[in-house]
Amino acid sequence: MSAWEAIFLGLVQGLTEFLPISSSAHLRIVGELIGSDDPGAAFTAITQIGTEAAVVLYYRRTIRDILVAWWRALRGRDGTGWRARMGAHDEQARMAWYIALGSIPIVVLGLLFQDWIETGLRNLWITVTMLVVFALLLGWADRVGARRRTLDALTPRRALAFGLAQSLALVPGVSRSGGTITAGLLMGFTRKAAADYSFLLAIPAVLGSGLYQLAKSVGEGPAEGSPGPLATLLATIVAFAVGYVVIIGFLKIVSTYSYKPFVVYRIVLAAVVVVLLVTGVLSATSGIVV
Repeated sequence: MSAWEAIFLGLVQGLTEFLPISSSAHLRIVGELIGSDDPGAAFTAITQIGTEAAVVLYYRRTIRDILVAWWRALRGRDGTGWRARMGAHDEQARMAWYIALGSIPIVVLGLLFQDWIETGLRNLWITVTMLVVFALLLGWADRVGARRRTLDALTPRRALAFGLAQSLALVPGVSRSGGTITAGLLMGFTRKAAADYSFLLAIPAVLGSGLYQLAKSVGEGPAEGSPGPLATLLATIVAFAVGYVVIIGFLKIVSTYSYKPFVVYRIVLAAVVVVLLVTGVLSATSGIVV
């Protein structure tokens, strides 16, 4: 992969990571269209470190408040009983536990199905199916969701539901933000609250996955046919810069408008990919090592 191809894929990652349109699907599709084949699950995970760094920068004050409140509650500031230490008297402290609880599903499922995630689940026919299915689910949720709850209405059960929805993003085409936002809307959260929690919930899982793949690639060397270290680094830096701008714009959009444009985009993209697959421009299994 050339430097320009890496920069272009980093741009794609930054543009699509936070929108409910699946960044992994776009990297899979665009990577092959520009002649680099599927850049692979490892490349996708590592470049997501860049976009998650953008999340950390944007939500830095919120993250600081959550961590400070969690630590103070854990040390017994609000009482020495276990409920007080778990954040019973502090919403910010509870948020830390909710994020931890919501991160469990994707960690467990990611480890259990790692081989499938890196191979068979990257088949473009699966990607097309997920693009359409979750477009319809997102559109339905946006239409029927009550959109009244804010993040202070989170409970352990709702946090776990968010986490289960996030874990579906292990399949390219689902979208991490799309899955969690859909779940949030169906549980009655506002568009802004669902998006905020989606971004915060992604931090441990995405950084953990990216750092794991980074350590793995350093220890074992890049897999055959995968992008090299310099290309991956360039893509990650670009993804960070572009991703930060996209966060700002996306949150303004969802606070005002519906998700209908993203629903339409997903369906149109799926149709285009089907045409490219049928005509042989794209291969459903290109670059996938089974």
